[in-house]
Amino acid sequence: MQSAAVDLPDASDEPLTEAVVDLVLRGMWRGRPDSEYRPLVDSGLATVKGPVVLPTERAKAAVAQLLRVPAGSEQEERITAAYEAFLPVNRKIRDVCTAWQCRPDGTANDHSDDVYDAGVRESLEDVHEAIQPVLRRLDRVLAGSGRYLTDLEDALDRFDDGAPQWLASPLCDSYHTVWMRLHQELLLVLGISRAEDEAREEELVTGGRG
Repeated sequence: MQSAAVDLPDASDEPLTEAVVDLVLRGMWRGRPDSEYRPLVDSGLATVKGPVVLPTERAKAAVAQLLRVPAGSEQEERITAAYEAFLPVNRKIRDVCTAWQCRPDGTANDHSDDVYDAGVRESLEDVHEAIQPVLRRLDRVLAGSGRYLTDLEDALDRFDDGAPQWLASPLCDSYHTVWMRLHQELLLVLGISRAEDEAREEELVTGGRG
């Protein structure tokens, strides 16, 4: 993270800063104790909608400033290289999660076909193998990013232990939830918009470059 001042009530309040970064990277919290999110709400960094806690625009702007690495730096260049290696694998994890939830004919997957589910699990293994070198490269240039591989492996272990929600459920730190958090951090670190992100992924997946 950069040490530049951000629009937080007290930049020296490390727990508050860590909490708002976590909320922005996750996109929302669901089912958190009031004691965890109330300071963010009171500071104008979060809003509550029913059972969901969402970051405010102020929080998003503050975290974007906090995480952004220096433009034009060697660090940005090396993270960009890792990010561009990440994007084609990102397309694959979306396909895996879609296949886990829906059959090829568009009907819901009720998980009654063990052969089909085993094929999805095999595709997930391909994704996991592909992302490991990307995350190891990223860990050398982005502090704290090593936690993503640890969290992905933990989710994969839980999934293999018979808890299917650990693949794609938004209610736990599932494989997909951790993946989305990684993706969001990459965008904020590099200052890339979602539209730019989608365009880059399409170029890399379809071979539009070169």
